[in-house]
Amino acid sequence: MSDNNRMRLLWAGFMAILAAGVGFAIRGGIFDNWGKEYGFTAAQLGAIGGAGFSGFCFGIILGGVIVDKIGYGKLVALALLCHVLSAFVTFGASTPENAYNFLFWGMFIFAYANGTLEAVANPLVATLFPENRTHYLNILHASWPAGMVLGSVAGWVLDDKMQLGWKLQLALYLVPTVLYAIMFMGQKFPKSEAAEKGASFVQMFKPVGILGAVVACYLLAMFFGDISKALSPEHAANIGYGIGGALLITVAVITKFSIGSFLLFILFVTHAMVGAVELGTDGWIQNITGNLFTSEQGKYLFIWTSAIMFGLRFCAHWIETKLKLSPIGLLLVCAVIACVGLNLASSMQTFTMALIALGIYAIGKTFFWPTMLAVIGDRFPQTGAVAMSIMGGIGMLSAGLIGGPGLGYCKDRFAGEELKKANPALYEQYKAEKPSTFLNLASTATFGLDGKKLGEAKDAKEKTADQQAVVEADQRGDRATLKADSYIPATMAVIYLLLLIYFKAIGGYKPIRIDEQAA
Repeated sequence: MSDNNRMRLLWAGFMAILAAGVGFAIRGGIFDNWGKEYGFTAAQLGAIGGAGFSGFCFGIILGGVIVDKIGYGKLVALALLCHVLSAFVTFGASTPENAYNFLFWGMFIFAYANGTLEAVANPLVATLFPENRTHYLNILHASWPAGMVLGSVAGWVLDDKMQLGWKLQLALYLVPTVLYAIMFMGQKFPKSEAAEKGASFVQMFKPVGILGAVVACYLLAMFFGDISKALSPEHAANIGYGIGGALLITVAVITKFSIGSFLLFILFVTHAMVGAVELGTDGWIQNITGNLFTSEQGKYLFIWTSAIMFGLRFCAHWIETKLKLSPIGLLLVCAVIACVGLNLASSMQTFTMALIALGIYAIGKTFFWPTMLAVIGDRFPQTGAVAMSIMGGIGMLSAGLIGGPGLGYCKDRFAGEELKKANPALYEQYKAEKPSTFLNLASTATFGLDGKKLGEAKDAKEKTADQQAVVEADQRGDRATLKADSYIPATMAVIYLLLLIYFKAIGGYKPIRIDEQAA
């Protein structure tokens, strides 16, 4: 392929992921609009935001399974169609009675389109630049924070300054959508190394095997359990686990009961944590910082962290070569930094401290996602797009089912506990009508604060003593949420350290060729 063809495909993929980042940022900025307009709790908003991740899983896994067989172009066309359709579905929200379903499924379709595009872009770039996957995958994914910066600035101007409706704000992601469609048009696409060698679907799937499928199928079981609640609340969990179990058996049969790679299993589990701490936190951070400081300062901070990620993702190759870090070493350092950043953020009291704490967190999370993909490309070339796409799906599904809803649950729980501790009578007045739970476990049930009443307390220009107490309890709850969030990168750091020791024991980390056996 010509250099011009390779670079145009790289930047077309960049524009496709940028569209996802723009939509993600604007959605994060209008969470408050939805809470006030429709009376949603933080857990409900977290579930809607979670659908913006869950659909991604289906897009990237289904796309990754078939992309080597049907080609990249057809999947790009499908993603374009879904991006347009998601706008129409989301804009159907009009009343408190129908808003939840329209917003949930609109976000799901939007995420499905994003996942389909990553099923194209990730293996495409890994194939185009096999000599330096970490560098070019980080460049590809610099588009995500770039999209978040653009979306945040646009949402800020249109919402806070011009006070336009949330539907007009959200429609902005259609602009880069049109651009990526034009950039992909008429381009020649390569085949992955596995497809070029004539590897069958079964051969590509075997390294994933039963172990890898367990991670994905467990998360899928949770998803199907959630959406089954509308049909059968009492049996929703059993329906979800039934579907997840059936999918696991299907994978076992397809791969002829291959156990799969234990290393790949560990990488899948770790990437579930990446999705929860990176994307789950991104989905809430603008809301949290806007609550701890001002809405305007929250937007500044979101733009600040996104700009740091955008700039640093062009520096991965320099960091690897100058600091002599392997991809695993880079991930270990990043996990430690992210943990420190979130701990500092949990106690930030001034805007200056917020810039420092969240800046440290941004540095830590910068290289997680693309570098994990690069590790898959380096160590498992025989899987083609399959393992890379499944891992991306696991990360997004985890963000949708664990990260987003989990942080929403933490906000509800800690804010409710803080207000109850400070003023039990006031808590009874402000608590939500329905309890919030995590992972559908009845034992986690807790009552957060009613979204509509909380919004009124925050918006009051001259707050009463009761309203001030409610707002302060909500802020303490947000700080406790960031503290709890820091335990995820701490766990990741331990895993990366063990992987570093493992690779040192086998002679060091290095990319392998398709005819070599992966660990």
